[in-house]
Amino acid sequence: MSDNSKVHDVVILGSGPAGLTAAIYTSRANLAPVVVEGLAAGGQLMNTTDVENYPGFPDGIMGPEMMELFKKQAEKFGTTFVAGDADEVDLSSRPFTVKAGDEELRCRALIVSTGASPRYLGVTGEQEYAGKGVSYCATCDGFFFREKPIVVVGGGDSAVEEALFLSRYGTKVTLIHRRDELRASKIMADRAKSNEKIEFAWDSVVEEVLGDGQKVSGIRVKNVKTGETSEIECAGFFVAIGHIPNTKIFEGKLEMNDEGYLEVEEGTTHTKIPGVFASGDVHDHVYRQAVTASGEGCKAAIDCERWLESQGH
Repeated sequence: MSDNSKVHDVVILGSGPAGLTAAIYTSRANLAPVVVEGLAAGGQLMNTTDVENYPGFPDGIMGPEMMELFKKQAEKFGTTFVAGDADEVDLSSRPFTVKAGDEELRCRALIVSTGASPRYLGVTGEQEYAGKGVSYCATCDGFFFREKPIVVVGGGDSAVEEALFLSRYGTKVTLIHRRDELRASKIMADRAKSNEKIEFAWDSVVEEVLGDGQKVSGIRVKNVKTGETSEIECAGFFVAIGHIPNTKIFEGKLEMNDEGYLEVEEGTTHTKIPGVFASGDVHDHVYRQAVTASGEGCKAAIDCERWLESQGH
């Protein structure tokens, strides 16, 4: 248990690329950050096998191994870690208060890097084959399915965007949607329909992800109008039904957009509350890459350091 009377310069919520990069920068600035890791310590990269697009790793690196290196680097410069989720935050008075299990942390500044979680289908085989053919990020994993059949599920802009991107790699891409027309914008839908590599399975839902125990071999789909089931062969199965930002504890406390992503002042990581900063997928719903999250963690740390200095700390 930490000393509840101590006021830390900065507490960081989240231990993905954004949170740990913020920790590296703030600890090197002698701010002795405390990172509340979250139950999903390490963030979304913990569910990724090979990371091949992060600069500096020409042979690729496993997601969990990469996050372990991030954490070691932060620890080396003096970051301390608290396990588990932040359950409650009080931003109404200063110092701010963060409750995480039995810990109560008080701080002058707060960096929120709690990330986002992909929406899961919740079908049999999805969890079993996560990282073994089931993916939630085309930009991250499309490369692994060159010259192989790919399936995407979803009907919005992000699903169509993933299908278009994946058509560069796969022999064909089948887009599964539960209705008979896409929710995506007309321009995106037209692009997909005119792409000869993209096929559509309309009025269909995924019932099961199939595989040989090691990797995905196909999926079972059901036509919601006829009740018929069929199997579609694929090596890669991409779930593109959206993400949920991990912002529940900030409802009514920080500004969010309609989808629950934190709002920041243009070109900065400042939220509307001075001394509270946001970085990574908790507010970035466009790029969602480890390298952009790291960049934002760096920005948040520098913004935080300058703000604390302006307050005389």
